[in-house]
Amino acid sequence: MKTDVEELSPTRVRLSVEVSFEELKPSLDKAYREVSKQVRIPGFRPGRVPPRVIDMRIGRGAVLSEAVNDAMPAFYGKAVEESEVRPLGQPEIDIKQLDDGKDLEFTVDMEVAPKLELPDLSTLTVTVDNATVSDEDVDEYLDSLRERFASLKTADRPAEDGDYTSIDLSASADGEQIEDAQASGLSYKIGSDTMLDGLDEALIGMSAGESKVFTSELAGGEKAGEQVDVTVTVQSVKVQELPELDDEFAQLASEFDTLEELREDTRKNLLQARKYQQANQARERAVAALAGALDIPLPEKFTEQELGHARETVTNQLTRASMTMEQYLEAEEKTAEEFETELREEAEKSVRTGIALDKLTEVEDISVSQAELSYFVADQAQRMGVPPQQLAQQLAEAGQLGVAMNEVKRSKAMAVLAEKVKVTDEDGNEIDVKALVEELNSEVEAAIAAQTAARAAAESSQSEDDAEDEEEAEDEGEAPEEDAGDADGAGADSQAKADDAEATVADA
Repeated sequence: MKTDVEELSPTRVRLSVEVSFEELKPSLDKAYREVSKQVRIPGFRPGRVPPRVIDMRIGRGAVLSEAVNDAMPAFYGKAVEESEVRPLGQPEIDIKQLDDGKDLEFTVDMEVAPKLELPDLSTLTVTVDNATVSDEDVDEYLDSLRERFASLKTADRPAEDGDYTSIDLSASADGEQIEDAQASGLSYKIGSDTMLDGLDEALIGMSAGESKVFTSELAGGEKAGEQVDVTVTVQSVKVQELPELDDEFAQLASEFDTLEELREDTRKNLLQARKYQQANQARERAVAALAGALDIPLPEKFTEQELGHARETVTNQLTRASMTMEQYLEAEEKTAEEFETELREEAEKSVRTGIALDKLTEVEDISVSQAELSYFVADQAQRMGVPPQQLAQQLAEAGQLGVAMNEVKRSKAMAVLAEKVKVTDEDGNEIDVKALVEELNSEVEAAIAAQTAARAAAESSQSEDDAEDEEEAEDEGEAPEEDAGDADGAGADSQAKADDAEATVADA
């Protein structure tokens, strides 16, 4: 096979390919076998029709076309490999010559990643947030924790901002009730602004048993988008009582005996979260810095494809939320033109980022092992709430395992990049991202080990209790019951599913 490359633009090439008839022969033989199974010719059983009879009845040209269609993906892949280009999007294939006994000739027009020269990565600098925790940060977290353990007490007074109410709502238009806009026993915190516009203002000053009518716009139902009359009736008004921040609260809300221990643990956890944030920021901002340092021409058609995917994603999200585009734009206070501009900018940014990362994976010779791909699939399956082997099978059948592998490659490239650029916090302190990630990973491993040890201790204690129960049962002449939900069996089943996913990935 011979392949010539013609550069049409920095992001578009044309491959001119010649394939000898001998190279097409295996696919031609396969095409005859497939056609022989499909045709019904008197005197011949399906699958037993000779090629000369197929040529007479069906025509040699039809078989040749079938053979080329079958062989084209392999020919295309080999041409791309020989030309050393990185295709983007769908190619446009044009067959120039398809004659019996002669070379097959075709061209492939495709968008490709532009040729780039990466800068010295150590010259790139990014700034991340400080990883510090103040006393105010700790107090803020503990206050939110107190709210989770707060109690509500009936208030014998009119409602105020911040109070918790139980209310009934009834909407009407032109004096007639709207059937799908009636609700009772709703819990609502005044000031949260999570229901109807005007509700907060209406509730302030109302007492239990009182009703008031106000005008608001409905967000859903048959009268969505229309101004209607809404009657709100207050059933009760309650205030939130927070527990005292003391040792007793620490024992109630945590495994610690004293408030000081709870404070120290809170500070430690917040600091760890800030460090995770630093690591993530370093990765994301390093990629942005790399893409910004490169002059990356945009492949037009591929960018339009990405823009189309972005539009489709937004449409699906709005459908799941039972919201129209008009309602979304109104909520976001954007015009259709502004929304389209933002969507296009994000698509262009995504394309440039992907091109930069793909170049980095090439320069750094980043590869993906089967175990890494299997872990990625298992992680995605957990997020989606489906069995790992099911997702692996779906990806394999859709031919998307290559896409998943590229995602893992890019993720590894981001990690490499973050370690090579200069990273400082807001105070100018230089951060060793590699050491930071190793520190965080060791903390996670230590936490997992502690949890495993605690679980083992609990299971050991349970086993001792079960043994004592069994002895007592034997003394009383009773047969011990078998545990239908055996933990080892469940663990084995979970491991089997993970192994199935890895096997599916390996087979694909």
